[in-house]
Amino acid sequence: MCPCKSITVSGTVLPSAQRFHINLRSGSDIAFHLNPRFDQNTVVCNTLINGSWGPEQYSVSKTMPFSRGQGFSVWIMCEVTGFKVTVNGQHLLDYKHRLIDLVAINNLEVAGDVQVTHVQT
Repeated sequence: MCPCKSITVSGTVLPSAQRFHINLRSGSDIAFHLNPRFDQNTVVCNTLINGSWGPEQYSVSKTMPFSRGQGFSVWIMCEVTGFKVTVNGQHLLDYKHRLIDLVAINNLEVAGDVQVTHVQT
């Protein structure tokens, strides 16, 4: 990962979804953790470095951009200062880099109550 690179993850949220996550990983660290939480009706972002989570950042969007049983497309753009995230074409949030070695980010992980249909880099 480096500035001007992006990843698009498309899929469907399971009908009984509670949570899922999209992680951009660097070894055992998670540079960017995007975590829609249906039980809290919000989207949470964070970073895991050396086994410790940082402070959670919540989406400022008034509405949950994901819906149970519905398809979605998440676009994560890496910029110099952070990640820009859009969901279904609508800007969701900006997340400042906490893990500075961007080129070490080399793994995408998607798990939880979701079915992935497409990934594009």
